[in-house]
Amino acid sequence: MKDIKPIATNRKAYHDFFIDETYEAGLELSGTEVKSLRAGRANLKDSYATIRGEEAFIVGLHISPYKQGGIHNVDPDRTRKLLLHKREIRSLIGKTRAKGYALVPTKLYFRNRRAKLEIGLARGKKLYDKRRAIAEREARREMERSLAKRQRQGRGHQAST
Repeated sequence: MKDIKPIATNRKAYHDFFIDETYEAGLELSGTEVKSLRAGRANLKDSYATIRGEEAFIVGLHISPYKQGGIHNVDPDRTRKLLLHKREIRSLIGKTRAKGYALVPTKLYFRNRRAKLEIGLARGKKLYDKRRAIAEREARREMERSLAKRQRQGRGHQAST
């Protein structure tokens, strides 16, 4: 089984976007950034991926400086290179240009001791889409509550007879 340790998730991405496809990318990091990630000190909020030339980058990913890093710490908000296969990058170039997609980071985690970033090919949600998603979520919760209540009442009835 693959050893996956979550570091950070971008739950707002699923609220603001329809995520059609996801890609797993490695990150080009310094040693102190890796130590800071192991301590869980990262924030995906307001970050996005971009493609320049034939290379992919993550912009706005905040990795807090490592406390014992001293002079080896780098800028916490610097642009970092994403490690993807060339064919994946070319595919992403075509999809983002032609169909109006954005590249949004959804998860940051360690897989087999290597830092990985999951980026999603995302389309923006309109306000009415967000409202519909909230209404569906509330309806699902209400159904689960009523079902659980019915099951509890059913068990109590059987135990008394």
